[in-house]
Amino acid sequence: MLKISGLTTHYGSSQALFGVDLEFGSGEVATLLGRNGMGKTTTINSILGIVRPTSGSIVFDGTELAGRPSFRNANLGIGLVPEGRQVFPNLSLWENLVATASNHLEQADPWTVEKVFALFPELADRRGSMANLLSGGEQQMLAIGRALMTNPKLLILDEATEGLAPLIRQKIWTALEEIKRSGLSILVVDKNLKDLLRIADRHFIIERGVVVWQGNSAELREDREALHRYLGL
Repeated sequence: MLKISGLTTHYGSSQALFGVDLEFGSGEVATLLGRNGMGKTTTINSILGIVRPTSGSIVFDGTELAGRPSFRNANLGIGLVPEGRQVFPNLSLWENLVATASNHLEQADPWTVEKVFALFPELADRRGSMANLLSGGEQQMLAIGRALMTNPKLLILDEATEGLAPLIRQKIWTALEEIKRSGLSILVVDKNLKDLLRIADRHFIIERGVVVWQGNSAELREDREALHRYLGL
């Protein structure tokens, strides 16, 4: 589904990625872990085309993404739940969902507003509310639903549970497990390792712009040195 090889990315004269390598398959959940400022969001932005890679390869579902504009990469089937939610504040909840709705990849069982409400029942009763009046948890659910309404092949979540109450976090993890069962590939950046170890198939730890560890949940759970050295646990 996604293979990144030798990815380097700069912001002007400042280099952020120094040869990132990672790969995971269709239907898998992968995580990108690491302390703040190590290159996780830059990796996501490079995949999407928000920042232009300096060198390296990003192959998504057989198509090279490096050097393509972000809208063309999104049209290939990549949905983003950005850090900070970034819902459209002056649109209602329902309008946020339908604003991004599309099925140009002709998915057999596409995401609809009704399916999003089934995934997050809390949103159904707030469908007419303006997005800026929703709670933080409701806005995060809306951001996930909005990304799903694009009917992507790959869903990327950047800090989807940051700053949320424990009960809301668990609702989001439960929803991600359901999304995984639907067969959608997922790439997650998050700090809640306990939940990530439960739902993810493979993990990549990035340190100073390089992937320094990779493996499955059982391997990461047992590697106390890596947990302490790279994640401070």
